[in-house]
Amino acid sequence: MSDEVPRSQFGEAFAGEGVNAAHVNTILGGKGGPVEIAWATALATPRAGHVAFVASVAPSVAVQPMTLFVNKVPLEGDRHATLTWGAAHAGVAAGVMDAVGEEIILSAFATTRLLIAAVWVNPLADDEAAVFANNRRATKEALAAGREGKPTVAEAMAAAANPHNAFFGGPGTVG
Repeated sequence: MSDEVPRSQFGEAFAGEGVNAAHVNTILGGKGGPVEIAWATALATPRAGHVAFVASVAPSVAVQPMTLFVNKVPLEGDRHATLTWGAAHAGVAAGVMDAVGEEIILSAFATTRLLIAAVWVNPLADDEAAVFANNRRATKEALAAGREGKPTVAEAMAAAANPHNAFFGGPGTVG
């Protein structure tokens, strides 16, 4: 795999438990490619309850690669908005920069890539530190999964034997 030729990398990760868990989906691609079109379109076309914005590590310091934060859940009240735009946003920014620092995203190419991070914050979330930490971890793990092409088909097939998620315990729990 050459990092000189931009190719889209898709990642997904879930971190934490309960209402403060994070679920992040990522798409990383090169400027001038299809990810740039999606990035610009999402930034230019907000939807009710979903306002995409450029993630920053500090005021006026955009994340590199430029990262578009897209909330997956419509904002439900002031606390949810504060946790989404505050702790989750900072967590995603930190996770992206962790990925660059660890060369999951090669730093030499950070300015030639664009990232879309679709972020889920539970409207019942209540712990700012946990929301931050879980989004940081989920973002870095999603980017690592995208770079590594994870999960493999074999890994997905093995997991399909017992499908479950944070809201469904598995077929054996239906009752």
